[in-house]
Amino acid sequence: MKHRHARQLLPALFLALLFSAPSLSLIPVPALRGRVTDDAGILGTATREHIGGLLKAHEDRTTNQVAVLTVETLEGESIEEFATRVFDRWRLGREKKDNGVLIIVASKDRRMRIEVGYGLEEVLTDAKAGRIIDAVMAPRFKAGDFDGGVTAGVLAVIALLEDAGAAPSEQGGGSGESSDGFFKGPDLPIMQRILIGCFIFGIIGLFTVIGVFTPQGVGWFLYLFLIPFWAMFPIVVVGTTGAFIMLCIYLVAYPVARILISRSAW
Repeated sequence: MKHRHARQLLPALFLALLFSAPSLSLIPVPALRGRVTDDAGILGTATREHIGGLLKAHEDRTTNQVAVLTVETLEGESIEEFATRVFDRWRLGREKKDNGVLIIVASKDRRMRIEVGYGLEEVLTDAKAGRIIDAVMAPRFKAGDFDGGVTAGVLAVIALLEDAGAAPSEQGGGSGESSDGFFKGPDLPIMQRILIGCFIFGIIGLFTVIGVFTPQGVGWFLYLFLIPFWAMFPIVVVGTTGAFIMLCIYLVAYPVARILISRSAW
């Protein structure tokens, strides 16, 4: 009986070893030796120094941590899995920002990937990273120009990240004006802002009118009850300054309207 059970276990053990074999042959993650780790030896010394300087200057300006890694081959592993392993091991990006980017080139496999931390995914999307690889890096690699391809890819990534981060600093520039104008709310399309505004002001406006025309006790209760709604909800549509102005108008106009209506003949 023992021998029969052993024979039954052999196929299961064989299958387990077969499916675990790829994980046993994964290439090790290279050590992080700087902003440019050229394990494939495809970059010249001047190129490595130039790219390293570009990435350092970019990190000084933005805190984004961008690194470049070249390897000869992935030995059958997908570049997506390898990029994830390297990114996690190197811990690129600031801890609370997760603003790291990894550019990987497997020269013999002719594979490239740009791995992006969660903090930059909205700026450097998969589609934009793919366009940088296909339109900027790949044509130079096909011509045998690895130095030019990696440099151009790095410059394209830096330009994309810095262009996306330029808007806040330009809005708060040296004009002396507040960066939050009356209609400076969240970055929403105008149609969405109109629809949200109709919803918000329709509800709180309705309750405001009801409060103005109802008897004394309920009317003043609604006046106090609606203050936080007038203070917060309009921010989505007209921004902080606009919401503050509308709150001030509400605080004054509501009591005045109630007093005038209470004195009317009808």
